[in-house]
Amino acid sequence: MNHTFQVVYVPIGVPTFDLNAAQAEFEKSCEVLHQIIDGVICPEQMLLSLDLLENYLDQLHPDMIILQNITFANAAYVSKVIHEFTCPVLLWTLREPAVDGGRLRLNSLTGAYSASNTLFNHGYTQMEYVFGSPSEAYVQNEIRSIVQAIRLKKDLEHLKIASVGHTPEGFGFGRALDTEMQRVFGAELVCVEARELMDLANSYTDEECVEFMQETEKCTVCFEQTPEKNRLGHARLYKAYLEYAAKNQIGALASRCWPDFFTNYGTPVCTVLSMLNDRGIAASCEADTYGALSMYVGMELTGKAAFFGDPVSMDEAENTITYWHCGMGACSLAHPAAGAKIGVHPNRKIGPAMDFGCRPESSVTVFRIGRKPDGSFRFFLTAGKSLDKPKQFTGTTVVVETESSSREIVESSVRDGWEPHFVVIYGDVCREIEILGRQLGIEVYRY
Repeated sequence: MNHTFQVVYVPIGVPTFDLNAAQAEFEKSCEVLHQIIDGVICPEQMLLSLDLLENYLDQLHPDMIILQNITFANAAYVSKVIHEFTCPVLLWTLREPAVDGGRLRLNSLTGAYSASNTLFNHGYTQMEYVFGSPSEAYVQNEIRSIVQAIRLKKDLEHLKIASVGHTPEGFGFGRALDTEMQRVFGAELVCVEARELMDLANSYTDEECVEFMQETEKCTVCFEQTPEKNRLGHARLYKAYLEYAAKNQIGALASRCWPDFFTNYGTPVCTVLSMLNDRGIAASCEADTYGALSMYVGMELTGKAAFFGDPVSMDEAENTITYWHCGMGACSLAHPAAGAKIGVHPNRKIGPAMDFGCRPESSVTVFRIGRKPDGSFRFFLTAGKSLDKPKQFTGTTVVVETESSSREIVESSVRDGWEPHFVVIYGDVCREIEILGRQLGIEVYRY
């Protein structure tokens, strides 16, 4: 989602240290922040008095503050900041320019301890921390990751996520309450019956759905081999879901699929959900709301569609885990050699359903927002790469070579009681998700 997100750089200090060294670090910090953060706000000068700090803060409405001890500053400075604002704070310590037996030039680290002690004693839980000079790659990457995670946390507060129908019997792990969704993640949960979208789909004429048929034909392979009644059923359903999402400003949705769309509507919803993911609407099947939210997190961090599926196979010789689903997968994830092939659902033998192997990627993140028995939340997280493998089973598959032992991941995560749906994110966003978990107060299980 694209909401205004204001990052403000606040370089605090006092004029009794080496101001030439401090000015050099200030200028380098401003330059780097402008390079890595769009629209970052920087002051014209270092804030070396409480008056300068107060005058600067009076002009701002930050969603995030980068508080840097350009030199040591006492606790009055950070107290002023948190008196004015309650947004997340990244505390940035500068490395001493020289350790030569002479004067302590900045004393930034002591300032960081002073600031963090004040934040801690105020019960401030939204602090992140980085140590190092602005020219260091680690520092730049860490700041970038922290900003992305905090921006995503802000986006979640604007998210409307839809539950289309109920989870099937035995799939209750995907259900969500509107109150806990808003309390924990800030998102608004809305609910609609699957029947309502089926009725809406059936209200369209064939002519009204031509463009949706053509879009699917263009993005997929073998769609024309699907019986005409099912192609039309798909096009109507695709239009209905898109119109519902647009009218209600939906950014993610979890849809019931079997048995209703086979038995009552006559056409599966698999390919509709696949197309929605390529349009940037995170869409899960089997009405798994926290699966859809997990997809949304991955898609917002990478700008790419994410894969949603079950862990179905493990090969310790290859150190791989295969993730599969019965008919859903964004077209953009298909292996380019074969394309996003359309087939039939492996159990119901009705199409259109996606039937392809996913493309390779040098870095992927496997992620899941899960729940503990006491109702609190946790994040599953592991990293790896997706391999150049053909489709493993009827449906859609992605084979992930994990950085850690695949056997240990499977054995540990089964013992730990994780839900059977996971999201494969195309990109390495482990650090961002770890930071997001800390910002939301959610424990991260890194496998």
